[in-house]
Amino acid sequence: MKQIIECVPNFSEGRDRAVIDAITAEIEKGGEVRLLDVDPGEATNRTVVTFVGEPEAVLEAAVRGVRKAAELIDMRQHHGAHPRMGATDVLPLIPVSGITLEECAELARKLAERISTELNIPTYCYEAAAFTPERKNLAVCREGEYEGLAERMTKEGKAPDFGDREYDEGVARTGATAVGARDFLIAVNFNLNTTSTRRANAIAFDVREKGRPMREGGKVTGKPVKDAEGNTVMIPGTLKGTKAIGWFIDEYGIAQVSMNITDMGQTPLHKAFDEVSRAARERGIRVTGTEIVGLVPKRAIIDAGKHYLTLQQRSLGIPDEEIIKIAVKSMGLDELKPFRPEEKIIEYMLESNDNSRKLVDMTCRGFADETASESPAPGGGSISAYMGALAAALGTMVANLSAHKAGWDDRWEEFSDYAVKGREILDRLIHLVDEDTEAFNRIMGVFAMPKATPEEKKARAEALEAATLYATEVPLRTMKAAYAAFDLLQAMATKGNPASVSDAGVGALAARSAVLGAFLNVRINAAGLKDRELADKLVGEAAEIAENARAREAEILEAVDKVIDK
Repeated sequence: MKQIIECVPNFSEGRDRAVIDAITAEIEKGGEVRLLDVDPGEATNRTVVTFVGEPEAVLEAAVRGVRKAAELIDMRQHHGAHPRMGATDVLPLIPVSGITLEECAELARKLAERISTELNIPTYCYEAAAFTPERKNLAVCREGEYEGLAERMTKEGKAPDFGDREYDEGVARTGATAVGARDFLIAVNFNLNTTSTRRANAIAFDVREKGRPMREGGKVTGKPVKDAEGNTVMIPGTLKGTKAIGWFIDEYGIAQVSMNITDMGQTPLHKAFDEVSRAARERGIRVTGTEIVGLVPKRAIIDAGKHYLTLQQRSLGIPDEEIIKIAVKSMGLDELKPFRPEEKIIEYMLESNDNSRKLVDMTCRGFADETASESPAPGGGSISAYMGALAAALGTMVANLSAHKAGWDDRWEEFSDYAVKGREILDRLIHLVDEDTEAFNRIMGVFAMPKATPEEKKARAEALEAATLYATEVPLRTMKAAYAAFDLLQAMATKGNPASVSDAGVGALAARSAVLGAFLNVRINAAGLKDRELADKLVGEAAEIAENARAREAEILEAVDKVIDK
């Protein structure tokens, strides 16, 4: 899975559009990140920028944006309603897909160090990136705001994590920046079949983590109960990592529970929907639909779709598009307006911005024509990966048909698990279809490198060895992924729907062809490696997989013949 992170820097300028545009232009330079939102505030004199991309590209874009902000924003002249301590005030990294919060925290620490060393801007690390428990709280890092920096710069326990030094003109101009990592925040509104804000608020208080004040005598109108320190005693709500309130929306003529989910790990989107629905039902109210504000990671919608498919005892090994459709209909995401995944799901927005031509996006005819053309790629490696994907697809199909077979209702989960494994194998091999062509293109790119000087010749030779190794490893991965399909196909030949046993047999034939085809690519590319010991190791590993594939194919076809001949 491609690693995607979101970055939401807050810049201390919300009034001068020319400055804001110059900063965002620096962030977008190169086209490797996608700018999602620019939200300036005049009263706060602050602009919140949101962009996404792969980790390295996001870090580079962040450094460019911070550098430009330092050039154009003088904190000595800054005034606004929002707390702040620097030209770039805060800069959180947020995991979207293929990366953990812990990995984002480590990236944030490295980014904080870069901003300090390269741009000479003091930095604090907060939330998941904090070095101490106290600094997880942004308010602790920003204590005293910009005006308090002069006192804190060298004070023990108060100084920045990176770039502590005597307060000088540079710090006076740029201030300090807090770099952090936090989980993705989902902003969502749950639509209610009521116009009562008071009842919507009651539902919100039932579920939000903070809950509601405890009142004397348990009465709604009773005085709030205080603890020994004089603080109001709260009755916690049922959903961890959430904030919520009820309100009335004139545009729709309904009340909503408006919620921020700050910890998807503790409270996934579907859990929030189900719990708000339960709380509403107990008050004689119904949740009629859901409105997602802004964007959402793909995993939030996929997890929801799988949750509702599980409740229906349906197979989870179906295409993502079908899982998303179930999530949309189950939570009423399209009640108020159409839910378009390409506009609401971050990963799909990035894909729509990717203009590269992919083999797997072609029609069957287009792929065949492209292969038949006089260009050397795609070739046998991509075809092998695609044959493996078709093998996994056939096994997955049989699993899904078996999960839905009449009279086999008590076995749906067994076959769903097989289908999910099949989808995982299929997805790996589909990715390898294009990666094999990328491996060939890397080798071709080396031949375009200069080789006039000894240094250039050495660099070219090293690049060729690296590209050749990559071109050997890719078909070896294809072999391993295609071989993994045999377990699925054997299970479907022996346990699956007997009416589809021939499909399992065709899958075994395709899997064997994929393994042996990729083996040819491993051998021909390994022949170009200078490191013969490594080459022999890779070819030996591939030869063993190829030999085992022949045996597995024969075993599965024998099982298929027995079922057909009954």
